Amino acid sequence: MQKRKISIIGSTGSIGTQALEVIDKLRDKFEIIALAGGHNIELLKQQAEKFKPHYTCLGEEGLEKICSDKENDIILVACSGKIGLKPTLTAIKNGIDIALANKETLVMAGDIVMCEAKKYGVNIIPVDSEHCAIHQCIKNISQVDKLIITASGGPFLHKTVDDMKNATVEQALAHPRWNMGKKITVDSATLMNKGLEVIEAHHLFGFDYNDIEVVVHPQSIVHSAIEYKDGSVVAQLGLPSMHIPIQYAITYPERYEGIKSKSFSFADIARLDFEKPDFEKFPTVKLAYKMGKLGGTATVCMNAANEEAVFAFLDGKIKLYDIYSITKKMCNEHQIIKNPTIDEIFEVDKDIRKQVKNLLNSK
Repeated sequence: MQKRKISIIGSTGSIGTQALEVIDKLRDKFEIIALAGGHNIELLKQQAEKFKPHYTCLGEEGLEKICSDKENDIILVACSGKIGLKPTLTAIKNGIDIALANKETLVMAGDIVMCEAKKYGVNIIPVDSEHCAIHQCIKNISQVDKLIITASGGPFLHKTVDDMKNATVEQALAHPRWNMGKKITVDSATLMNKGLEVIEAHHLFGFDYNDIEVVVHPQSIVHSAIEYKDGSVVAQLGLPSMHIPIQYAITYPERYEGIKSKSFSFADIARLDFEKPDFEKFPTVKLAYKMGKLGGTATVCMNAANEEAVFAFLDGKIKLYDIYSITKKMCNEHQIIKNPTIDEIFEVDKDIRKQVKNLLNSK
């Protein structure tokens, strides 16, 4: 069997390093064309020595070259932030399939990205465990009535609003189930990550926001589900390990034995709990639904404001709940562009970030 040729953008991050662990177990299945890291040059060097890619790059320089290389069968976009958007579009225009682990790509420009993917006949396979679960459940999308996205609830699920208001950075980063990067872990603590995932699901699967439901499931065993028109519900279950959705995305449509935490046992799990999210305690989810329905640059504004506010929280400049108040303020004041170009999207993103930084500096 011919090896699948892959490049990884964001190889030194959480998803990227786990993807290389998956590939290490499937050496006979993959050939690595390129690795692109962030700022960790030492780790990138170690990865290059071990996996022998054709070439590597550090930072944003070189990403266009990687995504224009038609030798690639698939590119894993595992970087965080807006830098994932342009390389993804470049890869799509070159007919290269995408394993997508970058939320901003669809949150900022979902309409454009999905339209381009359809135009060039490119598959976008989601890496996020929730969207990966939905992707696995759907056989005939025309028969699906509703998407059900699960949320662990993060570290503050059973805490009070006052606990959240007084939360330290360390408490916000103490996720009970998943090992992720700092930014997405804070998003999980505020449940903004679930709001972003609702927007992603809308674009990936073409569902109306009213037909996408969020449910809290603290065990993180049911990764998401779908409800068919006849009332049947199909869910994807598995232990909370990102190795599984990463492997699914980069080997799709094949399945292989790879990294498995252990054999799945219903008896060992014993119970599965579900509850409605508390939108008063986690108002970011409602804000994401609202911005998603407004469309255009509304989600660009929300994403940029939230990200800058999260960085400020991580730097100890603001409280956890200030992330929501700052993001909401930016969203309320934003003049939405309904059908933006890529250049307009980046201009709005830049402007909102500048506004947030000015707001923070004025305090």
